[in-house]
Amino acid sequence: MGRGLLYVTVAGLAWGTAGPTAALAFAGSGLGPMALTFWRVLGGLLLLLAVRPFVRPRGARPDARREPAGRRAVRVLVTGLGLTVFQAAYFGSVDATGTAVGTVVTQGATPVLVALGCRLFLGERLGLGGGVAVTGALAGLAVLTLGDGTGAVRPAGVVLGVVSAGGYAVVAVYTRSLARKGRGADPFAATLTSFAVGAVCLLPLAAAEGLWPRAEGLGRTLVLMGYLVSVPTALAYGLFFAGLAAVRATTVTVVTLLEPVTAAVLAVLVLDERLTAATVVGTAVLLGAVVALARAETRAGQGRAGARSRVRTGGRPAPEAQSPVSRG
Repeated sequence: MGRGLLYVTVAGLAWGTAGPTAALAFAGSGLGPMALTFWRVLGGLLLLLAVRPFVRPRGARPDARREPAGRRAVRVLVTGLGLTVFQAAYFGSVDATGTAVGTVVTQGATPVLVALGCRLFLGERLGLGGGVAVTGALAGLAVLTLGDGTGAVRPAGVVLGVVSAGGYAVVAVYTRSLARKGRGADPFAATLTSFAVGAVCLLPLAAAEGLWPRAEGLGRTLVLMGYLVSVPTALAYGLFFAGLAAVRATTVTVVTLLEPVTAAVLAVLVLDERLTAATVVGTAVLLGAVVALARAETRAGQGRAGARSRVRTGGRPAPEAQSPVSRG
């Protein structure tokens, strides 16, 4: 449990450095969001393939290899396209409105959109606590978008952050629906195929935007891109998957809030971004709503698990079941 929590914590911190690294790369390489995302997913794919023999599959059904080709193709395309939108729009948000706001909007809106998607398409109830949390998240986004008149937060960047969150929410809701039907897949393998789909889809867009970095400052660009591919991509995902075996889903949700916090701190200290009063308030409200949503999900999950255990054991309580989820 302690080791799993450490893995997830390090993964959250590593993900928090992706936005600042991308901002530095944008400033000196001449690459745009599409090109940078393409190199990230391609490099991450190659590194994950290198460590694939050392990763034990988890979460897949026993007969996953006999999954019909058409059904598997749909699953690969939905997850691949969703995660491609998630990453590309996130880098676009960072480029448009800065690292701190782009990361907070994306990571704050993601669990809210997932909850709403599960309510609309899977019939999962939000409950009073979930409804309050969603309302609070919308209020936080409104404060961030309206700002305080200084222009520090650009609406286009906020929109891209919400689009990024929407891409991940599609993957999360779709994956949860498959798990309900007993068609779950190994999260590590799903990430590999998603990166492959992303690389193929992004290649023409990256080529149109400008695939190659400028010759000036090429060494610095290669160092930044190497870090982006290895630490917040391959290493972070590897640690995250390793930690899922021991850490509860709600704990993961709260711990990975280290990502926007880390990004905001680095944006101020390294990138000299200015956090206005409206930005701080909106960030606090948004992240507070995520914590409240996680707590509401915990209570709902405990209630469902308790009801099932009483049915199975004739009224005697059973230990709480663990429900890890993949961040993708």
